[in-house]
Amino acid sequence: MIKSLFYSKFHPREGPKVQHQVPSGSITPQPGSPPPLIDFDSLVTFLIPRQEFCDQPISINVPSYRVLGYPVCVTNRKYERNEYIFNFAIVLDVHADASGYAAVVRKLAMLFRALEEQGEWLSRAGEAENEGKVYAVCEMILEDLNNYCECMIPIDDSNTINIKLFPSYPPPAAIKPYHVPLPTISLSTVADKNWDLTMLTILPHIDGINSVSRISQLADASPRLVRAALEHLLYYSCILLLDVWSFSNTYAATPEILLFISNGAMQAECAAYVASQGPFGARIETERLLPLYLSLRQGLSVKSWVLENRERLDGVDVRRFVTFGVVKGFLYRVHKYAIWKGRAPKTLGAAAQAGVAADGPGVGEGKRLERFLDGTHCFDEICTALECSERELMAKLKRVGTVQIIHR
Repeated sequence: MIKSLFYSKFHPREGPKVQHQVPSGSITPQPGSPPPLIDFDSLVTFLIPRQEFCDQPISINVPSYRVLGYPVCVTNRKYERNEYIFNFAIVLDVHADASGYAAVVRKLAMLFRALEEQGEWLSRAGEAENEGKVYAVCEMILEDLNNYCECMIPIDDSNTINIKLFPSYPPPAAIKPYHVPLPTISLSTVADKNWDLTMLTILPHIDGINSVSRISQLADASPRLVRAALEHLLYYSCILLLDVWSFSNTYAATPEILLFISNGAMQAECAAYVASQGPFGARIETERLLPLYLSLRQGLSVKSWVLENRERLDGVDVRRFVTFGVVKGFLYRVHKYAIWKGRAPKTLGAAAQAGVAADGPGVGEGKRLERFLDGTHCFDEICTALECSERELMAKLKRVGTVQIIHR
């Protein structure tokens, strides 16, 4: 949110001064106004610099606030000092994300430079402070950007101020072939025929069940292009990334389960989400949910957990039940990692001696498996890379030799 917008310039006789400020008194003291947000006099050499330092962005951090500006110097013999220096700057909270506002001050600088060069729109606006057409434009820019994140202000018959404040998001997490994208919105309703062809091809396969690798196969698309398309969806929070679903997975509760216990609305949302779909779906009582979540623990696979709680799970979609806890953050997946405990085979001959290819596709399979046995690759990643199930992977590991399985 913009705390203040002000227009300063170099007056040929008075020197640097603040011509307009919104709100009044936010930059220089005004009768009946709160203390200014910044000390303009201490920053004047940066806000109204010498000609060689103009026409480039500036960012100044002061206690509690950040000032963004773009000083402009218009050179022409018609001016009293052969140049006209001005700056439209904004003041933000020091902790605010300023990436989107940098483009705003740059666009304001370019627009008002053009207006000044075309018809001296700024220099002929008068010397009265905090009144007139320039002040009115400053007010509208501040109010519209704070309230609507955009503004469209007509200046004259041929000029209009069009500014849109685009949100800035952190870079998306790296998408791996074993990740499972879960849509957070109805992607089919927002899709447009002009979208990227790969994006349109993969949308029907994003269902919270198919992994990135599987989506690539179903869509017959390049894995690299599929990951790039999913990164765009992840950047705009259209999808979440989950683990591959399997009844051999293990889950446990986190301390965030306390939020679920105290939040009745979340419990009701969970009951509606996890109810089995179809003609036999029944309403789930919220009182059944918490004991079920607390019974998930390390060392207990989902399959064993289902067998232990068969009666209490009547009418509950197990996959959606677990997915809800993971998405809300009060369940976490306990992954499995494999560590080679002996001397890893380094050659095809050693791999054959270890029995890697006793009944498998060949010693090449053992070489493919070697690089995953350092304790940094989870079973999801290994199974996806080798295109095998967890049971098949365990059989391969037994043939390799002494391998320790770590759960974390």
